[in-house]
Amino acid sequence: MGRRRSGGTGVARTLPGVSATPDERDAVRALLGREPTAEFSVVVRRRDGAPVVIRNAPFTADGTPMPTRYWLVDPEWNRTVGRLEADGGVRAAEAVVDPVALAAAHAACAADRDAAIPGDHTGPRPSAGVGGTRTGVKCLHAHAAWWLVSGVDPVGDWIADRLDPALLADLADPAGVGAPRPGPAPTADRADLAGVSGPRPDLAPTAERADRAGAVTAPPVGTAGVGA
Repeated sequence: MGRRRSGGTGVARTLPGVSATPDERDAVRALLGREPTAEFSVVVRRRDGAPVVIRNAPFTADGTPMPTRYWLVDPEWNRTVGRLEADGGVRAAEAVVDPVALAAAHAACAADRDAAIPGDHTGPRPSAGVGGTRTGVKCLHAHAAWWLVSGVDPVGDWIADRLDPALLADLADPAGVGAPRPGPAPTADRADLAGVSGPRPDLAPTAERADRAGAVTAPPVGTAGVGA
């Protein structure tokens, strides 16, 4: 299988920290079955506007540190990544990815979250990187979410190499819903779950994607969670 080095442009850093709209809150409330306990915004969407990844505030409403900054909420993405995890994907990915690149992904995710914490904050604060861990691979869902936002995660690269290209192609262009997303030329050695080869779209650092309310299914709390 061909291997790519992470090389994204940091989309998350260019998106405004705008809280969810009422419609977005309704959608996430539906997926959780309760009111979210942290503010969040939708930062990755499908071409029709359906939420794929949400960005959590660093703290819940009562001040509890939120360890997971980005959460994969799209039902199909969760099922697909969940199958990889069930097949031993956490250990398999950790065994082959570049540990230096993985450490850099954790550091970048932590820096992204820390930049949202006021400079005068005192008391407990979230720590660590992707999925709330400092080293290794804890949760493929969390790495997929961070990769979709930033493009700089070797575990996300590993996951993308195993996805149906149609799933990637259905992501909205950051500049507008339904716009085509540029990507590298297809390579013959890219494997995915269905044995089909195809390209991974790149992410460009532009504005927040358009919104659409819609029910989505959450992963278990404690993996890649929102406002839990």
